[in-house]
Parts: sequence; structure tokens; C-alpha cells
Amino acid sequence: MENDQRPGTSVVVPGVGAASSVTCLRSLGRRGVHTIAVSESPDAPAFRSRFCDESVLAPAPEEYLVGYKDVLLDLARREDVRTIVPVREPDVYVLSRYREQFAEHVTPLWPSFDVLETAHDRVQLVAAAEEAGVDVPETRLLSEMTDWDRRLIVKSRYALVTGEQATGPSPTVDGGPGEPSSRLTDGGTLTGKRGADPSSTDSVPSEPASSESTAPRGFVDVGKTRYLDPGVEPDRERITAEMYHDPIVQEYIPGTEYTFRALYDHGEPVAICQKRAIRGLKYARGPSVFHEATAISKLTDAGLALLDALEWHGVASVGFIRDERSEEFKLLEINPRFWSSLPSDLPAGVDFPYYYWRVAGGEPVERNPSYETGKGTHLLRGEAAYLHSILFEDFSFVEKPPLGPELWNVVRSLVTDPRFDYLSLDDPKPFVRDLRNRTANVL
Repeated sequence: MENDQRPGTSVVVPGVGAASSVTCLRSLGRRGVHTIAVSESPDAPAFRSRFCDESVLAPAPEEYLVGYKDVLLDLARREDVRTIVPVREPDVYVLSRYREQFAEHVTPLWPSFDVLETAHDRVQLVAAAEEAGVDVPETRLLSEMTDWDRRLIVKSRYALVTGEQATGPSPTVDGGPGEPSSRLTDGGTLTGKRGADPSSTDSVPSEPASSESTAPRGFVDVGKTRYLDPGVEPDRERITAEMYHDPIVQEYIPGTEYTFRALYDHGEPVAICQKRAIRGLKYARGPSVFHEATAISKLTDAGLALLDALEWHGVASVGFIRDERSEEFKLLEINPRFWSSLPSDLPAGVDFPYYYWRVAGGEPVERNPSYETGKGTHLLRGEAAYLHSILFEDFSFVEKPPLGPELWNVVRSLVTDPRFDYLSLDDPKPFVRDLRNRTANVL
């Protein structure tokens, strides 16, 4: 039986590499909510936040899915926990796949597994969007594509590719039912309190992982989006082998990326917002690193049409490209969890983590509150990656901008919009930890 209203005092937030985790902790911690961060890494930036009351180490879901689920379920069983916040695809996959188990203990503010499968399968998603009257790019399976004389991209059909969906040999992962992930010590769950160093916390033995033979063992890394040279047929067998499944090919849409963000309660929108991507991780686009809130009625109409048709429940970020040739919004994807650029919503006055918390507790929320547009926020390391891409990377059908003007644009925007996804003067440690993590990865 689903527990639609759980009057707990604590929230569980997975601590991932994106700033959304820290944003959730800051939003709720400042309001007196007891926060519990969960991560597979003792160096998670979320663990360093002064708004992190407890830290819990868990298996990496990519390697040991059931073990990760068991840690979340153990936390859900606590009487003080109201709900769990999904901030990445494995989080919402676990919560949705085992929805009934979690719903016995916490408010399941996320979509059913059937709906999630539609959102995660881009072939199904395109079909659902077309039925809802939402524009989409031309989309074909790689195995079905015949016309290569235009700008095309290849990307995964699925937001997550499980071992069961993968074709051919997939990478070996550590762990499995009854086997701890190599990232854990003695198969234990590590816990800590506010201000403690998670790497030095005590080990608490966990219960043996549940035996669920139908569960995927983990997820397969299929790589990033591939940009194809026009007029050149790619090596389909090689791409399929490298991506472990038959991926999709889409027409490249020139234009600006936008996202429509929403919190839904059983098919009804509670709060909405929009984001315009001003700069991406690469000059050819990618995840946004400088973004601002916007309000465009056609974008709202498209986002609501799709989420209404899916009878959505929980949070979602629907990605679109505004085609510069037609000015129409064309669907890219649905992120069925909190989005990495979540920090850009709070300066606009839309506090999605707090609304999520209140809906989970059955508390009233002002429906579709108005918000302020035009305030930009930056992911600082992303701005550096953007400039790096101009210096050292090439994308065949995207014109490279000149470095000088773009460097000036970055510097000027840092002055005019001094708001940042990680950096916060009253909570600086997550930014420092993230910087150290990224530097270590480069070196």
C-alpha cells in the first residue's frame, strides 16, 4: 500500500557529482529538515556540506544495483524519514522498479515503472510525444538508418542500459547478490554525523543483500553522444558493439537548448519553471554550464502536454531544442529526477526541493508560483571546460567560436551574474571538494 503522506522529519538525498545534491541539502537544511546524504564515494561533495546531518556510504548502483537499493530501503524504514530525493537516473530507476517496497515506508514521489520505462526509452518517448502533439527530431534506430547526407548524431536509445538490455559481452562489474562492491569495506554501510569526515566513520554491518534474480546486476557505460560527418556512413557494427545495443540516430537540430521543469502530484502540475542554456560544457552544446530562468508560453505548452499525457508523478526536466530555422521547440529527452542545473531555479524564486518535501508530507504548496526570469548561474568548472573545448576540440558540423570574444563573454557574465551552482560563501566546502575531485581526475 502506498504511503502518500509521510509526516517524517528527515529526507534522504543521494550525493552525486552534480550540484543538485548539494542544492537539495542546502534548501532543506536551511529550513530545519534533517538531511541524510548517501553516496558510493567518501569524497562526495555533498558529504562536506554543513547542511549534511548524516552521511551514509553505499554500493555504487552501476556495479551492484540490489545492494544500493537495500541501503536506501534500510533508510526508508526509519520512522523519521519522509521521502527520498532522486537526483540521477539510477536513483529513480531503483525507486521506481521497487516502488511497492519503498511505498510501505516513505512517500513515493516518483513515476511508476511503466511510465519510467517510457521516459527512459527514447523510441517510446518520441512516439508518446508525437501522440501528445509535441514536435520531435527525426529519430531512427541505427540499424534502420539509410540517409547519411546531413548532420546527424548517435546516442543511446535508453537513458540507462542494463546488463539485460546490452547485446554482446558487457563490461564486468564488481559485486552481485551476496557479494559486496569493491568500494565497500567488509560489505558494510558507513555512517557519520554532521561535521564528521565520512572516510573515517565507523563501519556498521549491513544485512545480506536480498536475492532478486530478475534484477539487473548493474548498468553499462555506453559512452557519449557521437557527432557524425555528413555524407559518411558510420561503422554500424563497431558503434553497436561499443554501445552494447542498437542506439538511435537523430537529426542534429541547430538552436538553443531549453528545459521545462515541473513537480507533479498524481498527474497535476504543482510548480513549473524553465531554463535557457546560454553555454554548454562544449561549444557544440552538452550539459549547460551557464543558464538562466526564462518563461515562454510555447515551451510551457509543450512540456505540460507531454507530462500530462504520461500522467506524471514527481519531478521531471523535459529537454527541448528551439530550432533556429522554425522557432519550434523539439523534444530531446525527459530527465525523470532532479536536474543537474537545479541551482538556477532558486534565484528565480522556485524552490523545487522544498516543494517536493511539502508534497511528500501532504502539506499545501502554492500552485504554479510566479518566478523571476533573467538571473543566470554558473558551474565554474564547466565554464573552464567550455573554453577548453574551443582550444582543443573540433566538431565537424558546428562552427567553432573565436576564443577571445568567448573568453570575454565568460568573464563578463561572471561579473553580471555572480551566482554559482556549487560555490556558496556560507557553505564553501562542497565547492572545494568538487574542485579537488575534478583536479584528481585530470591528473
